[in-house]
Amino acid sequence: MEEGRLCQWSVCRSLLAIVQWWGFNVTVIIINKWIFQKLDFKFPLSVSCVHFITSSFGAYMVIKVLKLKPLIVVDPEDRWKRIFPMSFVFCVNIVLGNVSLRYIPVSFMQTIKSFTPATTVILQWLVWRKYFDWRIWASLIPIVGGILLTSITELSFNMFGFCAALFGCLATSTKTILAESLLHGYKFDSINTVYYMAPFATLILGVPAMLLEGNGIMEWFETHPSPWPALVIIFSSGVLAFCLNFSIFYVIHSTTAVTFNVAGNLKQLLC
Repeated sequence: MEEGRLCQWSVCRSLLAIVQWWGFNVTVIIINKWIFQKLDFKFPLSVSCVHFITSSFGAYMVIKVLKLKPLIVVDPEDRWKRIFPMSFVFCVNIVLGNVSLRYIPVSFMQTIKSFTPATTVILQWLVWRKYFDWRIWASLIPIVGGILLTSITELSFNMFGFCAALFGCLATSTKTILAESLLHGYKFDSINTVYYMAPFATLILGVPAMLLEGNGIMEWFETHPSPWPALVIIFSSGVLAFCLNFSIFYVIHSTTAVTFNVAGNLKQLLC
């Protein structure tokens, strides 16, 4: 009886986590698109860097200052071996998503991201030698066919944005698989994962952002009619990104990589 209640609570907790992740995911995508278009702040690397800086600060506050979660101590070798690769792929995933938002509509980007369960299954089969039932493979056929049909008939089709979103699917799959290994294998929790991942991601993105977008940001400051209120909005999107990053790892910790990406597809249908 007690085991059944625990199972029901685990299912309910996972469902609530998925709904929370959906909410933050949709909100961050919309506000990022708004930042690129309405604020004319067309610097995806810098926006991503702001998100990771805010995530680093948020995780530090939760663990070190508020002490709401205990710190899981990780030796430096494991940080570089386990956490750095996931941080790098996470950066690639975020940047490709933001780049695609510059060139294609949100609806089309979300449609392309429906390909992620397929790339997750294929990567786990090819690289990690994980085998799946034939019914899972069969379920991928309508997903792939539907995305190809949508792409052909998309009026706002842009090849660069399409490729960015498509490679973003591969990055999302790789990130999710690495995160699943970290959360399930290393017994991490979601907030500690953000605590260790976000500073790495900030370092990875910081230098390219300054080199490639620094001059453009300075020009934006000089020409934008109200840059400081716009910056408040940009950093507010960083707070939402911290909540999103936490919810991503919480869902992966509560489920699996494939379940996480299938839930992402269900979100596209509902939204």
